[in-house]
Amino acid sequence: MSEQIVLFDLPSKEPCRCWSLNPWKTRLLLNYKGLDYRTEWVEYPDIKSTLEPHLPPRSDWPAYTIPAVRLADGTYVMDSLEIARAIEAAHPSPPLHLDSPALARLIGSEGIASRTISKLARVLLTRVPTRILTDASVPYWVETRSQMVGMPLAEFQAQVTDWEPVWAAAEPVLHEATALLNETREDGPFFLGKEASYADFVWGGLLIFFDRMGELDELLARTGDAEAHRALLKALEPWTERCEF
Repeated sequence: MSEQIVLFDLPSKEPCRCWSLNPWKTRLLLNYKGLDYRTEWVEYPDIKSTLEPHLPPRSDWPAYTIPAVRLADGTYVMDSLEIARAIEAAHPSPPLHLDSPALARLIGSEGIASRTISKLARVLLTRVPTRILTDASVPYWVETRSQMVGMPLAEFQAQVTDWEPVWAAAEPVLHEATALLNETREDGPFFLGKEASYADFVWGGLLIFFDRMGELDELLARTGDAEAHRALLKALEPWTERCEF
């Protein structure tokens, strides 16, 4: 007898709800596929101890990461793209179109989504611990991100006295996202036009992430066509409503 899928996600301040880009990719596809699942909230310091008994470590840092899922057959899968592949194999309809050219341009280290996060790293490093994380996760975030940037996080943040150059540096890659989204705008709001796909969950998750940080309006103002992105978020609403349990 199959069991309910478990989605391991990162909690937020109250009201607790999904906030991070990568878990949103998985939550969106589970909602889109209409699958039965429940959320298990895992604080940053508890990720390794929660997943290590069930999964080998990743080759990259961090060794264990969110999202992860326990599928209905008891199998554990970690990493949003690997989860998407596993879910698609088990539940092919409606399709995620994991082979779409739009998705290829969004994901990967040189993809539009990754480069957007990289350009705006100072924004998220500042906003996530103060506006989103619970008290249980803030120390972990500060310690690990300080190691990442090679200095105390407070010192790293204090280096920015003018946020305009930070946002301006992200504009070219945000314009790339807009151009890609608008390639099919005459057909519909999604990257494939009328049909939703995993590409929409990748970019939609990023937009929601910045919304949770309180920075969505600023980000959209840099895209060259805010309405195209708002239309995507509107079209994703049937699958973004469930974000708390």
